Amino acid sequence: MVDTWRRLRLAGAAFVVVLVVGTAGYMGFGLGFIDALYQTVTTVTTVGFRELKDFGAGEQLFTMSLIVLGVGAALYTITLLVETMVDGPAAELLARRRRDRRIASMKGHTIVCGIGRVGRAIARELSEAGHDVVVVDALAERLADLPYTAVHGDATLDSTLRTAGIMQARALVAALETDADNLFVTLSGRSLRSDLFIVARAREEESVNKLERAGADRVVNPQELGAQRMASFVAQPNVADYVDIVMHERERTFRLQEVEVPPTSPAEGRALGDLDLRASTGAMVFAVRSPDGSFVTNPDPSLRLTAGQVLIAIGNDEHLDALAALVSG
Repeated sequence: MVDTWRRLRLAGAAFVVVLVVGTAGYMGFGLGFIDALYQTVTTVTTVGFRELKDFGAGEQLFTMSLIVLGVGAALYTITLLVETMVDGPAAELLARRRRDRRIASMKGHTIVCGIGRVGRAIARELSEAGHDVVVVDALAERLADLPYTAVHGDATLDSTLRTAGIMQARALVAALETDADNLFVTLSGRSLRSDLFIVARAREEESVNKLERAGADRVVNPQELGAQRMASFVAQPNVADYVDIVMHERERTFRLQEVEVPPTSPAEGRALGDLDLRASTGAMVFAVRSPDGSFVTNPDPSLRLTAGQVLIAIGNDEHLDALAALVSG
């Protein structure tokens, strides 16, 4: 874009030089200033009006030279103007309008603030899990060629989060480089939406409590999680490999999934043993989370399901789809 503006300035300067030379030349052939300028403009623009005086051989040769140089400069300048409009402000305006329309049509998407290494990994995992993602970053070069809807701006500002569709979003992820920036994003997100689910990244241990007090539902320290995972490969390699297969393998044949029990579920009030989910769906429920946040691991068959509970199950796509269909009715 900068190179285009530079070429446009050079082309405009060349066109002005042609006008000056043409005007001076015609004045040298005896025309007044206004007539000389008029003759130059009509010649360069190829309007085709009559000459203001009878031209001899000298005037004709000068006019032909002016046409060749002037028309070339004019066409080049016009071409650059069109290019600037297509690739510049007009194109940016159209791109913003298309982006705003896409975001306005979204509901329940996730906003990822900060598209560095951590943010890219988060956006990729969410996208592969079927979630709509809107990414926000202050560096335009980070947003280039991303397969997600992108907003260029300061994620700590309410206006940027509104542009990203925070009012209809499902979740907000604060994954900026510094804890201070993530704290501002969390505060802004919570002030705009009291019901929004917010996950924040923390580099320092002392930042965890601050982010939680600011309104983050979950605070994650990637360095600490990475250290725990590396240690587990040494202490419990088989468990670590199994978790990797279930949670991280791209071509996994089975996976973990959560299934919420809705108020209209035909399974509400029935015991797990009566439903016999393993036999009827093929999925294995190994934990149940209650609305108060508590977990029941390896639930007893006598446990009765209630609306708002979340079943944590493992199985392949067919098994998990069958479980979701049975629970949702």
